[in-house]
Amino acid sequence: MSAPRLGDDRGSVVAEFAVALPAVVLVLLLGSGMLAAGSRQVRLQDAVADAARLAARGEPIDRVREAVSDAVPSASAVVTARDDLVCVTATSEALLGIRLEAAGCALDGGR
Repeated sequence: MSAPRLGDDRGSVVAEFAVALPAVVLVLLLGSGMLAAGSRQVRLQDAVADAARLAARGEPIDRVREAVSDAVPSASAVVTARDDLVCVTATSEALLGIRLEAAGCALDGGR
């Protein structure tokens, strides 16, 4: 058996991979979490816009809230009237405790 030679790099690739792998996994997990949060925000905004139109047509408040929670489970919605507008604001939780919020208004057609 011979002694290791000076400058022998055998095994260094495995060591570098073992050090870099957790960082790569962390970046991939955070990236996919942010994509999921972005997708949830888009669904929440779309649901709020639909709910505001429902409220402006005179639908019951329970139906308006149900429209939001059907589109984004665990979302809560608040319906308010501002001058001649009906506004719906909804909030939902995303990964890591990030709070998402969306608001939408429609011209009140019930007046």
